Amino acid sequence: MIPGSVNLLLLKSAAAGGLQIERSLRFNSSDSAYLSRTPAVAGNRRTWTWAAWVKRSALGSSLMVLADAKTGSNESPIMFNESVQDTFTFYSYSSSVDWQLRTTQVFRDVGAWFHLVVAVDTTQATAANRVKIYLNGSQITSFAVETYPSLNYDTYYNSTNIHTIGAKAFINSYFPGYLANIHHVDGQQLTPSSFTETDATTGQLIPKTYTGSYGTNGFNLLFADNSSNTASTLGKDTSGNSNNWTPNNLSVTAGAGNDSLVDSPTNYGTDTGVGGEVRGNYATLNPLNNGGLTLANGNLDYSHTVSAWDACTGSICIASGKWYWEVTVATWDGSGAPFLIGIANTSQDVNAELGQSANSWVYLPTGQKRYNGSTSSYGASLATGNVVGIALDMDAGTLTFYKNGSSQGQAFTSITGNISPAVGVFGNTSQSGAYSCNFGQRAFAYTAPSGFKALCTQNLPAPLVTKSNTVFDAVLYTGNSGTQSITGLGFSPDFIWSKGRNYTSNHTLIDVIRGGGKVLISDVTDSEYSGSYIQSFDANGYTINSASSGLNLSGYTYVGWAWDAGTSTVSNTQGSITSQVRANATAGFSVVTWTGNGNATIGHGLGVAPQLLICKKRTGTGDWQVGHNSLGWTKRLGLNLTTSEETTSGAWNNTSPTSTVFTIGNTSNFGGDIVAYCFAPVVGYNSFGTYVANSSADGPFVYTGFRPKLVWVKAYVGTSSWAIYDSARNPYNTIVDTLLADSSGQENSLDYGDIDFLSNGFKIRSGSARYINNTPDVFIYCAWAEAPFNYSRAR
Repeated sequence: MIPGSVNLLLLKSAAAGGLQIERSLRFNSSDSAYLSRTPAVAGNRRTWTWAAWVKRSALGSSLMVLADAKTGSNESPIMFNESVQDTFTFYSYSSSVDWQLRTTQVFRDVGAWFHLVVAVDTTQATAANRVKIYLNGSQITSFAVETYPSLNYDTYYNSTNIHTIGAKAFINSYFPGYLANIHHVDGQQLTPSSFTETDATTGQLIPKTYTGSYGTNGFNLLFADNSSNTASTLGKDTSGNSNNWTPNNLSVTAGAGNDSLVDSPTNYGTDTGVGGEVRGNYATLNPLNNGGLTLANGNLDYSHTVSAWDACTGSICIASGKWYWEVTVATWDGSGAPFLIGIANTSQDVNAELGQSANSWVYLPTGQKRYNGSTSSYGASLATGNVVGIALDMDAGTLTFYKNGSSQGQAFTSITGNISPAVGVFGNTSQSGAYSCNFGQRAFAYTAPSGFKALCTQNLPAPLVTKSNTVFDAVLYTGNSGTQSITGLGFSPDFIWSKGRNYTSNHTLIDVIRGGGKVLISDVTDSEYSGSYIQSFDANGYTINSASSGLNLSGYTYVGWAWDAGTSTVSNTQGSITSQVRANATAGFSVVTWTGNGNATIGHGLGVAPQLLICKKRTGTGDWQVGHNSLGWTKRLGLNLTTSEETTSGAWNNTSPTSTVFTIGNTSNFGGDIVAYCFAPVVGYNSFGTYVANSSADGPFVYTGFRPKLVWVKAYVGTSSWAIYDSARNPYNTIVDTLLADSSGQENSLDYGDIDFLSNGFKIRSGSARYINNTPDVFIYCAWAEAPFNYSRAR
């Protein structure tokens, strides 16, 4: 293939994976980067469709315009709103705003790609049909501002005036981020199905080849030809219309300034270590876990001017494999030691100096290395223009730094956990510097060591659970006081946890081993109740008995969280007490029952040590016993309690679970008939960890390695309820509707706290007035996936 030319094989729709998108174009707002075109003739100003793949870089209050069409002072911008931060807005303005749609949901996910469609037909008789906006294939129907164009309104798109992409025409307002595979169809109001499809393997939205006509001013921008930055190459229209676009302040020159990157919404290719070859969603620096660095150029460049240490981590964490990336010292005046390059785990404080704790490992410009506050001699010193290569071998637990392609020797060993790239800077007016990262979205300056790969979703380990909704899901329903089949699950559930949303009601926990006629309640100490609850566990859901008033009152709304624990219940003799176990080792979940009096080991059937245990005495009253890996196994929490962790040998006998058993102590809470729900870690599907409150609306970011479907949060150093959030009740950010596992209260959207669910984790969005982010509390979390990060789309 000729360098810079379009690879036609990559433009075809692949049978197993949809359309492969070769390149994206990065827009940097400080460069005033945009594309422009002025049509020679007018098209259809009443009916058209604009579609693109989008990856945001910056959030906040500035206008961030994806596209605009302008006639004098009149315009129709497609943009992220500046007055209500990070909402999406499409409107038309003449002497005032003629009409406007502004979403209630916010778009604060900078970790992955999403697909956006704006479809217009002002000839429609029904006002709401005249403008439709789609995110990731679903139509947005909830708007904070919702006024529609009048019948037969002429928008400014397809006029003979200037059109822009990435900027608001002639106004200092630019889009910071990445765009790929942009379509504009003149004369048709289309749906996302014209441009995308659902992947049968992953269940996620992927691109497909558009086969329709484009109309007079229609175009398709692939950005595949980066041989130069002209309208006939980088701005080339591949629709056949030759409606090319002029690049403005966009570069294809090799190096950090190159805006043509292989960061793509499609995963494909083989990594040989040279960089700029594998396609997929690439790591960047993560503005959601940033202590105060100034990020630019698609979150690949950084600088700092504050007289304090701050840090920023990457958007991808890894726990296995061999990985390589580079940081270039673009400019540095050489004074002091104002920058640090290395790695950090998920516990690193980004408002602190890297290397001063056991959470980060770094290389200093003096040639030294530092970990846990210990600084020692290591390699060569650094200067302006140097390229630092970072080779992280998580299989061996080692880290090696390179200077301009030359190894400085193995710097650290025994590295474990979830690890991400990390950079730190101490900045002030007398110590200035600028730095640039390359995680492989462009060619490396130096080839990676053999076997080391770029930080890209294409290279991430394949998840054991590709489609999470085949083993776990949440369903919503309205009660009818009769027999009701709850359907829509992709499996037969073995554990069902239900809660009434709009009225006071107990949580009801039912599993297939105890049977549909046995209920435990998470918010009380009561023993097991017997009655008519679940009539049957069905192939794709469950049927509620007509006599089950607590699960199905007429007119009330409910949520049900359901897990798959495999296909059969067996006797397990691996512990000192024989247990009945129903286990799904692939999904890391088992239901276990036994009878005993404590001081025993119990087989759990998972083959991996569980990190979350939820146990309850069935005969007689007693607190729920919760063990969590982050607490250590000398401590416990009560699912029915709001108190902080309790140190006791009575719960787990001061013994960590193993791959075959967990240990219980001599306590009345483990006497008699007992049930345990056991959860083991599965990469890309579940995560059990901790975070530290900061009392800020810019709260902690928690990396999970997937887009969550369900998250529990509980303070263990401090007092709080068990807050439950899910994306079934709140399909879009911000996630605000809270249920409390320890309370029978109805759903609350005001008091407890707000969370953003993201493609790679979640972000706390509540300040000190909310209970999930009160300092000095420390919290555990438990999370289950909607989609693994390998394939997930931004929200």
